[in-house]
Amino acid sequence: MHSTTCITRTLSRTPRIRLTPRWRPLGRRLLHARATEYLQCNDPDLTESQRLVRTSIAKICANFPDEYWAKQEELKKFPTELYDTLAKDGWLGICMPEQYGGSGLGIAEAAVMMQTISESGGGMTAASSIHMNIFGLEPVAKFGTEEQKERWLVPLIAGRERACFGVTEPNTGLDTLKLQSSATRDGDDYVLTGSKIWISTAQNAQKMLILTRTTPLDQVKKPSQGLSLFYTDMTDAVEITEIPKMGRAAVDTNTLFFDGWRVPARDLVGKENEGFKMIMHGMNAERILIGAEALGLGYTALRRAAIYASERHVFGRPIGKNQAIQHPLADSWMKLEAARLMLYHAAKMYDQGYDSGEYANAAKYLAAEAAFEACERAVMTHGGMGYAKEYHVERYLREVFIPRIAPVSREMICNYIGERVLGLPKSY
Repeated sequence: MHSTTCITRTLSRTPRIRLTPRWRPLGRRLLHARATEYLQCNDPDLTESQRLVRTSIAKICANFPDEYWAKQEELKKFPTELYDTLAKDGWLGICMPEQYGGSGLGIAEAAVMMQTISESGGGMTAASSIHMNIFGLEPVAKFGTEEQKERWLVPLIAGRERACFGVTEPNTGLDTLKLQSSATRDGDDYVLTGSKIWISTAQNAQKMLILTRTTPLDQVKKPSQGLSLFYTDMTDAVEITEIPKMGRAAVDTNTLFFDGWRVPARDLVGKENEGFKMIMHGMNAERILIGAEALGLGYTALRRAAIYASERHVFGRPIGKNQAIQHPLADSWMKLEAARLMLYHAAKMYDQGYDSGEYANAAKYLAAEAAFEACERAVMTHGGMGYAKEYHVERYLREVFIPRIAPVSREMICNYIGERVLGLPKSY
């Protein structure tokens, strides 16, 4: 029998290390009590590399408990301690090429990493603090020059530079092809004018990957043409205004305005006017990763709910004995597991070169919905205490709205499946 190191914790005990069986011979599945074991590491479907990532990240996250994340939210303080720890141990470049300091692993391993970070109690706050590092510079890794990769990837992976991603605009939303920010060539520079919205970590970033229009919409044959991608320094020409929001206060979200922002031409990624196809390269990966982050929130909420339901006694019995409590939690475990299996299947397909988006989109949709339901049920299981910050589940519920909305809405995913898979007429 093989073993792997796992970390277990209940609400009343500090983390401790123990060995748990990984699997049993003859195909008999180990019952692993997912809902009550903290970051259990023995899912039998994981590959050896995924299991190693899960175990290693679990050890790091054990040093950043729920209380840490509650404090970061209260102070609205970026989690530099986690960021620096992950950078020091080389995790910020998990998907990046090895020659630039990365690990050269796949989205399947990165998804395990992001699920574990979220599942530790850090939720979308923890995941969002490093999210851009994991998938954001995929266009640079694929389309950038060797000089650009050396100049940009090395400091990002080492944690010396942070980056944000600018696509969405106030007047266009998900209609990316209609974005209005512009970049005009002026000698050795481009001059950028426009605005972006919902830009996470801009207050803490030194760099920005930004998509703008270099050829007006009325001068191109197709709307997808005429967009260019830049990776450049944040300067004083960019006015950053934070957006107050219902959750994830420790990681800033912003509106950006810029006029006369001079960007060196050498910061253009790939060819001018071909930026849209470059950002599309990373979109399926982002959907998989955000789905994994949602799963992490769902599992940690379910864990707390199951423990509370076992420990809380009313009318002389644990409330978990009541099927009105027990059945919804069991239902959530099954839905989370179903979403997890589809998500890791989508990740495997992505790593094998499958570039269509139906599985990545569907996995993100199912993971976000299952996680939202689990977080809501966790609050209701706690009753009045679910509304109290002491038990953390109210924070999970506020943060789990993010993967339902971003980076693409549930409705747009249904549009995609309806049109691309079912062959139905385009509805928008």
